[in-house]
Amino acid sequence: MAQNGSLAVEGGRDIIPIVNELLTLPFKLKIATKDFHPPDHISFASNHEAPNNQPFTSLAKITNPYNPSEVRETRLWPIHCVQETQGAELLPELHVDQVDHIVEKGRDKRVEMYSAFTDIFENPSVSSSGLGEILKESSITHVYLVGLAMDYCVKWSAIDARKIGFVTFVVREGTRAVDPGDDGWGAAQAELENFGVPIIGVASPEVNWVKAQR
Repeated sequence: MAQNGSLAVEGGRDIIPIVNELLTLPFKLKIATKDFHPPDHISFASNHEAPNNQPFTSLAKITNPYNPSEVRETRLWPIHCVQETQGAELLPELHVDQVDHIVEKGRDKRVEMYSAFTDIFENPSVSSSGLGEILKESSITHVYLVGLAMDYCVKWSAIDARKIGFVTFVVREGTRAVDPGDDGWGAAQAELENFGVPIIGVASPEVNWVKAQR
């Protein structure tokens, strides 16, 4: 039996000091998101019947439960972030006392959900975290993203934020990729830039603008 934990990303813990530093800045709203999967979640390789499924390397086709014509191919993962287990908890080094909201995503076993906003299906979408409503209710205009992983959850969260209409940035030092090379980080950066999402640094004018709001 596979043991539940968080989804390991090489160097992932190294971003914590940067994230904590950003949490000290006068953002109007600070939100942490986390995977919160049921044990039979569709993203786990062990939950697929096809032989020889391997986490990180195997792919599977999944179908929109509300629209059989919408089929997506998705990467399969090890068991991770299972609800009500230690693997679903935020890291103890993270300054959670600075966070205003914690959003749980990936709760619906039927769908993959990389974005902090909604699942991978569009016609229709199946599962919403409510994050978009939280941001709109607080009159947020700009979204800054950090976390894991650049080429999956960060990328899709940034794309969805931009689609909704927020001015969106990804802070380079505050994220790592599952695949750090051109196929992972490089492809994600190119895709984000095509959507109008810049990759910025902690010393960038965009972050300094936030500091000036003190």
